[in-house]
Amino acid sequence: MARTGFGVVLLFLCVSARVLPVFSQRHPGSRARPRLVNRGRSVSSGSQHVTPGRRAPVTVITARRNTSTSSSNGMVSDDPYDPYKSVRNSPYDPYYNHYDSYRPRSRSTPRHPGHGTRYFQNGLPDLVVDPYMIQVSTYVQRVPMYSLRCAAEENCLASSAANARDYDTRVLLRFPQRVKNQGTADFLPSRPRYAWEWHSCHNHYHSMNEFCHYDLLDSSTQQRVAEGHKASFCLEDTSCDPGYYRRFACTSHTQGLSPGCYDTYSADIDCQWIDITDVQPGRYTLKITANPGFQVPESDFSNNVVRCDIDYTGNAAHASGCSVTPH
Repeated sequence: MARTGFGVVLLFLCVSARVLPVFSQRHPGSRARPRLVNRGRSVSSGSQHVTPGRRAPVTVITARRNTSTSSSNGMVSDDPYDPYKSVRNSPYDPYYNHYDSYRPRSRSTPRHPGHGTRYFQNGLPDLVVDPYMIQVSTYVQRVPMYSLRCAAEENCLASSAANARDYDTRVLLRFPQRVKNQGTADFLPSRPRYAWEWHSCHNHYHSMNEFCHYDLLDSSTQQRVAEGHKASFCLEDTSCDPGYYRRFACTSHTQGLSPGCYDTYSADIDCQWIDITDVQPGRYTLKITANPGFQVPESDFSNNVVRCDIDYTGNAAHASGCSVTPH
């Protein structure tokens, strides 16, 4: 029995000698490091041996950096008290939000405003009426009064039409109009949006009381022979030159005329005429003025008027010599 007990104790010691080194390697913090004695001084096993008579080297202890981003579990931004540690430790961290609300993003180049309204406000608009379109498309039309009730509400007829019956005929001198903005800024309505007028006959808003004015003058005396009228329009970009884009439409939200664009009105729409029912045959001058009251500033007002020579025979009219004049 004594030999058996001695053998068990010996086996236990051998197993302990083999297991303890392995356990200490896997769990280095579970056991305290052995300390050696060097002439009465206790020295840890990881420290350097100091020879008697020599000065011990000075060890500089630096602050430990935050290494949470390089941890074995791969967690990112796991320290709520250090929200910018990813910038310090890993400036190229793809998971870090560099454009957070605490530090606004800085732009290397200013944002281009594009083709919006503010982009063209560096200058002024410049309206010019196309004289050639008026010359080739002017004609006379006879229309019964019952088809002109909507136009009469907008004062597009002579005063003698107030007592006209539905089957009475009115003689109209029709002509088209195309106005181009060749300036560097948008031509915007003179009235604010809340002051635009809704016209139920045409089902759109008129943003200006007087965008153009039409007159028929005697060719020799330059006296007015027909009652001209103020044409209120719904401004929009009907077409544009190459390289320019339409940005305004005839709506209740946005109206205007962009640089490089045209606002075109064909001769067959309402109020695109002068009522010449009471005018005798002869030679006259058709005068068309854009922005007559100078309500909207322009860079040049000397190109806003177009004059045409009209030869009226009583049944037809011929336009010639249309040109842009300063007044």
